[in-house]
Amino acid sequence: MKQTNFHIKGMHCASCSLRNERSLLKLDGVRTATVNYAMRTAAVEYDENKLSEHDLHQAVVKTGYSVPEMEEKKEMKHEQPMDHMSHMNHGGYSASADSLQEQKEAKVKAIIALIFAVPALILGMFGITFGIPIGNHDLSIIIQAIFSTFVILVMGWDFHRGMVMTARHFSANMDTLISIGTLAALVFSFWAMIVGRTELYFETGAIIAALILLGRYFEARSRGQASQAIEKLLELGAKTARVVRGKKEVDIPIDQVVVGEIIIVRPGEKIPVDGNVVKGESSIDESMLTGESMPVEKKKNDDVFGATINMNGSLEIRATKVGSETVLAQIVKVVQEAQTKKAPIQRLADQISSIFVPIVIVLAIVTAIIWYVITGNFERSFVPAVAVLVIACPCALGLATPTAIMVGTGIGAKKGILIKSGEVLERSRKIDTVIFDKTGTLTEGKPKVTNIVALKGKENDLLKIAASVEKLSEHPLAQAIVQEALAKKIALTKITAFKSITGKGVSAKMGTAVIRIGNLRMLKENGISSKPAQEHVDELEEQAKTVIAVAKNKEVIGIIAIADTLKVDAKEAVEKLLAIGIDTWMITGDNKKTAQAIAAQVGIKNILAEVLPQDKSSKVEELQKQGKSVAFVGDGINDAPALVQADVGIAMGTGTDIAIESGSIVLVKGSPLKVVEAIELARLTLKTIKQNLFWAFFYNAAALPLAALGLLSPMIAAGAMAFSSVSVVGNSLRIRRKIDK
Repeated sequence: MKQTNFHIKGMHCASCSLRNERSLLKLDGVRTATVNYAMRTAAVEYDENKLSEHDLHQAVVKTGYSVPEMEEKKEMKHEQPMDHMSHMNHGGYSASADSLQEQKEAKVKAIIALIFAVPALILGMFGITFGIPIGNHDLSIIIQAIFSTFVILVMGWDFHRGMVMTARHFSANMDTLISIGTLAALVFSFWAMIVGRTELYFETGAIIAALILLGRYFEARSRGQASQAIEKLLELGAKTARVVRGKKEVDIPIDQVVVGEIIIVRPGEKIPVDGNVVKGESSIDESMLTGESMPVEKKKNDDVFGATINMNGSLEIRATKVGSETVLAQIVKVVQEAQTKKAPIQRLADQISSIFVPIVIVLAIVTAIIWYVITGNFERSFVPAVAVLVIACPCALGLATPTAIMVGTGIGAKKGILIKSGEVLERSRKIDTVIFDKTGTLTEGKPKVTNIVALKGKENDLLKIAASVEKLSEHPLAQAIVQEALAKKIALTKITAFKSITGKGVSAKMGTAVIRIGNLRMLKENGISSKPAQEHVDELEEQAKTVIAVAKNKEVIGIIAIADTLKVDAKEAVEKLLAIGIDTWMITGDNKKTAQAIAAQVGIKNILAEVLPQDKSSKVEELQKQGKSVAFVGDGINDAPALVQADVGIAMGTGTDIAIESGSIVLVKGSPLKVVEAIELARLTLKTIKQNLFWAFFYNAAALPLAALGLLSPMIAAGAMAFSSVSVVGNSLRIRRKIDK
């Protein structure tokens, strides 16, 4: 199966997106098709042995819409080879350029429509006459007729075209309602002119068309703001790279960088691609990927990521990932997919929209008949029927969910929180339990020296002896001691006769003295008493720390405690989760004593200890069977089954496994506080979706009876309809303001 995404032009409401979905799903070989009205995009999974991408585009065109990518290819066929290449280099169809063009066109149409509709409205509403007869009518009536005809037929041509296209498929959408409403006003007015009636509705049809065109402009502009997230992410990337080729430094476009090439990055420049530092040291601002403001120190062999900013030192990096493989590209991909996928709540709104339009047409006809029966007056029955048609357009319903998801996922990406779908947002609302994997999630995941106890001499002297010997060991605990010495800038001493004793420790000679470093069993076997250090050993082991003893000749001179340290914000994250009513658990393969010590430090009371990696998912399932809605937070590698089993899997990204498939939310930076941010963002986004849907439904439910009863004029109905769409998008944009506070 192949996955493709393309844009669709000409959609004006939720029922348009549903019609396109249905036409795509009818094709033999299409497995899934999702059309997003707010983004004007289609995401289709299909069997490329049965049909091509062109067939998908063709299905959309036959339904009455157009595909910009398809038009782009046609243009390129007629171009010269040179132009064709330059076209390819410029990236072909641009969604952002298309969005700007759509806004520009909508603005021009709205302005021209208003320029002609407003004079018609003034002449019609105030009954202004010029006293200049033309045939049987005053000049003012002729002006109204000409101006209104121009607005309804020329400026509003898309409405009528859309109605004809949908009617050919025995369907109806928002265009149908507007087209019938405005044409009815125009035709009725011309008929009234001919038969000599005084009730004319030229200005009604014109102002309806003008107001709806104005609403479309505001909607296009608001939608552009809502969909800026991906464009802004793409803008973060560098445009050129300075590479070393043939011993020369040359600036080349970013898409020409090859894996393995050496790239020079000077202070203040963006790192062009993902790579590994081969020379130099610097601080890197990674905030655009992680949302963390503190710069990260980088030295030889450290990984760096494209779009991050080199702050102060000059770096030479070897490119490891380019193009679509980079972390930034993967983030963009996750956000794009999240914005295209539909939440279950949105599918419901789409289905209601699709049956809504035919019901409204029937309701308008019934309204006209009832009014005619009651009044016996054709004009009196006409106005409420038109108002019913105009007020009922379900645009707001189509925008309610996708605009909120677009804003929510966009803000998340900016803060290093990648939400993979709208469905995740819905599940996140119900979360009442968060299970943290200990290693690499609550803790740093690497051993670190926490205590140095010198029984003789100074702490730094003890560390110098220990690090000088451990320098030759590959063991992670040994490396932790060496790293501590380097951090304190302690110069190491030369040693001889180094020997490693598996499972116990190491020994070496420093001058004439024999140094032994290891566990207490090693000291005992060498006849060295641990009694002087026993009290300290017991105390540190009680804190779940690994204790290493250092002996010189036959005497213990000190002990060093090593532990996997807690992340600085782990305790705060747990406190915040408890404050918003979420129960916290910790799961680990460690023994109970160690687990309890770590849990106590962060304030977690529920502990699942001595759990094997393969059993983590069954522990999640056990809690789910108790009726809990569970989020599992893990590092995304050995925790994959548990991440999938949980209601919401939150994967701690580390740059290298950024697009972890198993997590439904990916945190670019491994900060536990991001878990709280992710849940709060998901809850706020879903709350906004529900507000949008409520107002969209409430607006239609309240306005339809008013229109049918003749209490709402068609002009007010048109203005209210346009306002409802804009207000829904505006409400979605409030997510940004609330999160940024």
